[in-house]
Amino acid sequence: MPTPARYMILLGRLLLAALFVAGTLQKIIQPEAAQALLTDRGLPDFLIWPATVFNAFAAVCLTAGWWLSPVSLALALYCMVTSVFHFIPDDPWQMSIFVKNWAIAGGLLVLSGFTWPERRA
Repeated sequence: MPTPARYMILLGRLLLAALFVAGTLQKIIQPEAAQALLTDRGLPDFLIWPATVFNAFAAVCLTAGWWLSPVSLALALYCMVTSVFHFIPDDPWQMSIFVKNWAIAGGLLVLSGFTWPERRA
């Protein structure tokens, strides 16, 4: 792969990882906001903690370049599922988060597809 492409992919991975680091810290520092989104949908608020661990683990993997394809795919699915919590049509801020989650999922799917291991016979 040409050098500029390597640097662009690394920068993209680091920017994506930063998003999930921020999500991890937000859930640790102020869990009430995310817990409210869960309970508003009838889910138990303790689910924030597995999500926090997943966010942290995924951020480390994106940064280090470990298991990029499966982790990126899992993160894309995570973004798609969690976008439901932000689907509040009367709240423009939440709707922008909803749309951004889908855009981030798209970028993660591109990364997953780009790094998917090819099976050679």
